[in-house]
Amino acid sequence: MSAHILTVDDSASIRLTTKIALTGAGYQVTEAVDGLDGLNKAKAGTFDMIVTDLNMPNMNGLAMIEALRSSPAHTGIPIIFLTTESDAEMKSRAKAAGATGWITKPFDPEQLVKIAKKVLGK
Repeated sequence: MSAHILTVDDSASIRLTTKIALTGAGYQVTEAVDGLDGLNKAKAGTFDMIVTDLNMPNMNGLAMIEALRSSPAHTGIPIIFLTTESDAEMKSRAKAAGATGWITKPFDPEQLVKIAKKVLGK
């Protein structure tokens, strides 16, 4: 069975790009439009990996990760940041919050697939 990935981004074009890349590699993708939507979908479903933007309305990616990591059911899920943010301090905050990895936009969809394969081991 293919791995199920939750993508969280307020940009429809980024959601489409990530979905095409990940489904093309054989993964199932569920989309969320902001951190709050992502948090609700993550709690309602079962995902093998989460790819999230940082700066979004309603709840940003960092707050979403912190909320997910405080739930025992979500402590082990790999979470990758996909963001325009490349600030070192923000990266260390994300790592402290529980982010597994970081991809800076604009991104190469192939790079995302490589990271998914590496993180998921499939």
